[in-house]
Amino acid sequence: MNDELSPRPQDVESQAAADGGLAASHAEDPADLLPRPGQDDPGTFMVVHLRGWVDPGSAGRIAMDTIIGQTDPEPVAAFDDDQIIDYRSRRPMMRVVDGVLEKVTWPGAEVALGHDGQGHRVVTVTGDEPDRHWRRFAGSIVDLARSLDVGMMVGLGAFPAPVPHTRPISVVATASNAELAGRVGFQPGQLDVPAGVQAVIEWEMARAGIPAVGLWAPVPHYAANMDQPAGSVALIEALDDLTGLAISTEALAEAAVHTRRTLDALIAEDPQHEMLVKALERHLDSMGSTTDIELPSGDELADEIQRFLDTQN
Repeated sequence: MNDELSPRPQDVESQAAADGGLAASHAEDPADLLPRPGQDDPGTFMVVHLRGWVDPGSAGRIAMDTIIGQTDPEPVAAFDDDQIIDYRSRRPMMRVVDGVLEKVTWPGAEVALGHDGQGHRVVTVTGDEPDRHWRRFAGSIVDLARSLDVGMMVGLGAFPAPVPHTRPISVVATASNAELAGRVGFQPGQLDVPAGVQAVIEWEMARAGIPAVGLWAPVPHYAANMDQPAGSVALIEALDDLTGLAISTEALAEAAVHTRRTLDALIAEDPQHEMLVKALERHLDSMGSTTDIELPSGDELADEIQRFLDTQN
């Protein structure tokens, strides 16, 4: 593991800072936090969502927040964020109360370990996408996955797509092999789009022999700037189906109903928006069952993603 970018246990953070890097000796090996596997061991899964690439409707972030809320993970490792974050690109946040500076919150990435209701161990990788050293960062995540005996890595994300909010969301996958991609469903053909660091982690996991899947929820491009809990529900349900994790989506489903009603009301006020939604409905309905939606072509999706990226810059 690279000394400069190796994740460190949280309880030795101050010592690592004093040493000027992340090469401080581990006060506690993350692997020691795991029980010895037995015959009925439910296994360990790594779930990754890092802010920085496209996530319309915050579907990936909301899904990860829900997972964290139900698995109660404890931090086991962090990175030397000074080496991987450009603070002029993503500045720390300061809290000022009555003129007094009370807190500075720094961007960065963190690894934590929790459990679902069935005893599965869930390793969460959260925080901010690094600005630099992506290959070494991904390699360190792989090393950590090995030490924690991770059986599968799953990334969560969303992308803007020409799909209507009135139809079910069909999650699509990128995966380390065809069998895994087929279990979730995938966009046929070739798709060339800018990659996030989660794709790099997925690639490095596959090279290390650890099964890896990226779950992606298509979010209506016309509603990309408002929270889309329906996308989060679809991501968590796909995650549960793939891994056997037990993450409840009940609260998210209620929020999705509210969002649907809000969108319906907004669209009803504009005839052009109504025409757009009906056209998207006809396009998808013509492809087959609305419970197994086939997405538009790769070129169309690539165009939508690039347009979304352009609006974020």
